[in-house]
Amino acid sequence: MRVSAFSITRFQFARERVIGDSQVRADDANVAALELIADSGEVGLGFIQTLFFPLPDQAEIERLFLSEVWPGIEGQPPAALIHKVTRPRGGKQRALTLPFGEALQVALWDLAAKEVGLPLGKLLGAGRDKVPAYASGLDFHLSDDDFVDFFGHANELGYKAFKIKVGSRDFEWDLHRLNLVSKAVRKDAQFMIDANEGWGAKEAFNKLEAIRAAGFPLLWVEDPILRDDYAGLKLLVDGVGWTMINSGEYLDAKGKRLLMEAGGTDILNVHGQVTDVMRIGWLAADRGVPVSLGNTFLEVGVHMACALPEVEWLEYSFQNFDHLVDEPMLIKDGYIHMPDRPGHGLVLNETARREQARPKLLPRSELGPAPHNPRVKPAPNRG
Repeated sequence: MRVSAFSITRFQFARERVIGDSQVRADDANVAALELIADSGEVGLGFIQTLFFPLPDQAEIERLFLSEVWPGIEGQPPAALIHKVTRPRGGKQRALTLPFGEALQVALWDLAAKEVGLPLGKLLGAGRDKVPAYASGLDFHLSDDDFVDFFGHANELGYKAFKIKVGSRDFEWDLHRLNLVSKAVRKDAQFMIDANEGWGAKEAFNKLEAIRAAGFPLLWVEDPILRDDYAGLKLLVDGVGWTMINSGEYLDAKGKRLLMEAGGTDILNVHGQVTDVMRIGWLAADRGVPVSLGNTFLEVGVHMACALPEVEWLEYSFQNFDHLVDEPMLIKDGYIHMPDRPGHGLVLNETARREQARPKLLPRSELGPAPHNPRVKPAPNRG
């Protein structure tokens, strides 16, 4: 099996709800499907996503891919590329113009798993077929009513752990949201908060102690301070013994290694680049550091989560991407299940390709209504 062709399909659509944190917000989705086509006819699928600005026209995405990525993969066996180690030096150490990296890794691993007829997780060594999921709202910009509706619905679906956004300039607002979510869900729920680097180290220490005094036990606090403040993160790990520090989300593999060496995390946060996640996951296992898998596009991270013994949680954020594929990941009773189909199990939906592709960049006013995620309760009409 060798990579012989590729196809890119650009999508742009409104989100069902605004998502974001104390630093950013996003009202629409900007996604392109990358399909790597093998000479055997098999297709490997990945997704290119930009959160805060639209992707360029499809023709420009294709031009950039042909220029920056295609020469390194054309005619190559996927299995020979997935573990390839590059030597970034000098001018070679630079980012791609668009975020092709995750899509490329996911698509290549999809092909490699299909070549041997295994689900991706099995190829990675999975010893289980499901992992606990926590409900994540990406909820900083929701009104209180919508916030309560969102987490109440997640509770009805069987989720037992819930992560909310904090980091407001008004700390009373953070405490208010914790109070709201604690009343909206089951009594034995577990809670996480995510400050998205909104605090300084001593500020985080004081605010966490205030949260504890207010009666809100936390499973973890995520990214409380700057990603590379290793000394400050270690201060929190050592000084806040009643909860755990979840950090590393914004760091590359090298940064995650340095973070663990500095003792700056209780739980290491990883994301969707398969090779990178597995490498850093093995190192975390060697150090006995638990791992959480943050948001991955269409929950493809369930394969890595099932394969890494240190992974205890997978994030699910109820985003409206399910219409892009034939069979989204099964989520039931608070668990995300690894599909038993060869590869990662996701196939681009032909109706979406035919009817919802947007080759040209559109102004937001022309995006129309948001596609509906059936896992999300429709927002009530409060008008």
